[in-house]
Amino acid sequence: MSKRNLNRRQRWRIEKIQNERLERARRRQERLEDDVADELGAARAGLVTAHYGARVEVESADSGERQRCHFRANLAQLVVGDEVLWQPAQSAGDGVVIAQQPRRTVLRRPDNYGKLKPVAANVDQMLIVFAPAPVPSSQLLDRYLVAAELSGIAPVLVLNKADLLDETLRPLLNDLCAIYHQLEYPVIEASATTAHGLDPLRCALAGRTSVFVGQSGVGKSSLVNMLLPDAALATNVLSQTSGLGQHTTTTAQLFHLPGGGKLIDSPGIREFGLWHIDEHELLRGYRELASLPGYCRFRNCSHHHEPGCALQQAAQSGAISGERLDNFFRIQATLDATARQRYE
Repeated sequence: MSKRNLNRRQRWRIEKIQNERLERARRRQERLEDDVADELGAARAGLVTAHYGARVEVESADSGERQRCHFRANLAQLVVGDEVLWQPAQSAGDGVVIAQQPRRTVLRRPDNYGKLKPVAANVDQMLIVFAPAPVPSSQLLDRYLVAAELSGIAPVLVLNKADLLDETLRPLLNDLCAIYHQLEYPVIEASATTAHGLDPLRCALAGRTSVFVGQSGVGKSSLVNMLLPDAALATNVLSQTSGLGQHTTTTAQLFHLPGGGKLIDSPGIREFGLWHIDEHELLRGYRELASLPGYCRFRNCSHHHEPGCALQQAAQSGAISGERLDNFFRIQATLDATARQRYE
């Protein structure tokens, strides 16, 4: 079923209903906090390790024990990876998160109503997983890379299902990976089926808080299962007819890796919506393009047809990838089209 486009009044009504529901939930939360205030222990540092709608799971920084908690109504939306202050329940029941520490980084994506919402916090590294099937797209990879660059999160490309590479697919994937090797983006080749490449992957994960992202069906959950057999995550089987995957991860969770580091597994994301950024931010997300507009002959250069355009000259000379520049223009066009649609 195609996604229905909502006009501005319909979006306003939906938002109004959601806000009323949030207000009712806030009042219920305040009553709950008053009821349990006398049954809580001393405040301590903790880490949000799972999210269950109105409650979160918090891991104590000192003991490592985990407990489900409600959170104060005046707190911003908590996500996995948030560092918090919380009070554990002294007996049966839930603890309460009372404060949230400032986030170093935050990963966001649009919700069903087009508003940005956080999905993970304090992430050091984004592992962008792609595979021979579904067929990878450099434009989709660029969207993830732009999101990582603008979020201050270091990206690592992971070519999964390497066991599927044959004489036909190998040259195509080599050419795709070469684009990103030239930009000094790390590329790790792996296979969750054969365990190929898992040692380099474990080394990349050690000592960092990482998150896997990528198109459905590329094997993100299968890789997590190989790295964390006890996680018992549902894996995804490609549709026999469409070749596309179906989302299987339903709850964001944080896991501690045996070799050190943390891994956040969150619901599958087909692609990052970038409608909330403008052209200047999109340029910043392309590390090889960011400084070039300053060398264009004209200050208001559109980078399409003007003489003396530094971006076009760099592409013609081979200094930058022509494919990446084409992707930039395609994504730029979607920013304009989406912005117009939102304000119809």
